[in-house]
Amino acid sequence: MSGVEEIDYEALPDSASLSSQLMAGAFAGIMEHFVMFPFDALKTRIQSQTQSTLPKNLIKQISKITTTEGSLALWKGVQSMILGAGPAHAVYFSTYEYMKKTLIDQKDMQTHQPLKTALSGATATIASDALMNPFDTIKQRMQLSGSEKTWSVTKNIYHKEGLRAFYYSYPTTIAMNIPFVSLNFVIYESSTKLFNPTNEYNPLVHCLCGGLSGATCAAITTPLDCIKTVLQVRGSKSVSLEVMKKANTFRKAADAIYHVHGWKGFLRGIKPRIIANVPATAISWTAYECAKHFLMENRTDHVNN
Repeated sequence: MSGVEEIDYEALPDSASLSSQLMAGAFAGIMEHFVMFPFDALKTRIQSQTQSTLPKNLIKQISKITTTEGSLALWKGVQSMILGAGPAHAVYFSTYEYMKKTLIDQKDMQTHQPLKTALSGATATIASDALMNPFDTIKQRMQLSGSEKTWSVTKNIYHKEGLRAFYYSYPTTIAMNIPFVSLNFVIYESSTKLFNPTNEYNPLVHCLCGGLSGATCAAITTPLDCIKTVLQVRGSKSVSLEVMKKANTFRKAADAIYHVHGWKGFLRGIKPRIIANVPATAISWTAYECAKHFLMENRTDHVNN
C-alpha cells in the first residue's frame, strides 16, 4: 500500500502528542516499581542494617518479616513510590524519545547508535531523578519507619533535617543511575536489534531483553545503591550508629559503610536488587513497548482511514 506512510517502530510516532508520550512512560514506571516493590523494601532493610538479623535465604527473610510485622510490612512506602514513579517515568521516557530524535537523524534511526542512545538515557535520568529523588527518600524512610504515614514521614524529614534532606542522595543517585540507565538503554536496544531485527512488536523479546539489561545494570551499580541508601535513611529512627547518622555526603556514607561492614558492605542487598530489577526492568520495557504499539496501531488506523 503505497499510500501508507512507513512507521519507525523504534521511536514513538511523530504524531504522538506529548501527553501520549507521558502516559506511556508513566504506565511503564508504575508497573515496574509496583510489581517488585517488596524486593525493593527487603533490599533497603538489608542495606540499612548495621547487624543483619535476617536469614540468608531470601524466601525465609520475606517469611520472617511478614510473620512478625504483618503481610503488608514489605509494602510500606508504596504510596510515595506511586506518587513519584508515574510523573518521573513520564519525564524519563519522553526526555529519552526527544533526545534520540534530536541526536540521531531519521535515516539512521534503524542503525546501531550506542553512544547517542547512552547519552539520551543519561539526560533522561538526570531530569527524572530530580523529580523522583524526594519521593524515593520518603519511600526508603517509610520502609523502615513502622506505621508512619507518607505525610507524617515527609513532615518529620522537613522539620528535623530541612528541605535539602530530600536531595542528600541526588548526586549519588545521578552517579549511579547515569551508568545504570546508559547501560540499560544500550544493552536493551542492542539485544532487541539482535533478537528482533525486523523491529516488530514482540512482548517476549522485549521482556527477555529488558530482564537481561536489568540484571547486568543492577549488579554493576549495587555499591552506589548502598551509598544512596545510607544517605536517604540516615535520619530514620532505626539508624542507631552515629557514623551512619552523620553520613550526609557521598564520601562520609562510603566511609561509614567501609568502617562498619568492610568492602563486603558495598555489595549488601545485591541479591534482592538483582531479583527486583530483572522483572522490574523487563516489565518497564514491555509495558512501554506495549504502549508504543497501541499508539502505532492508532496511527496506522488513522492513516488507513
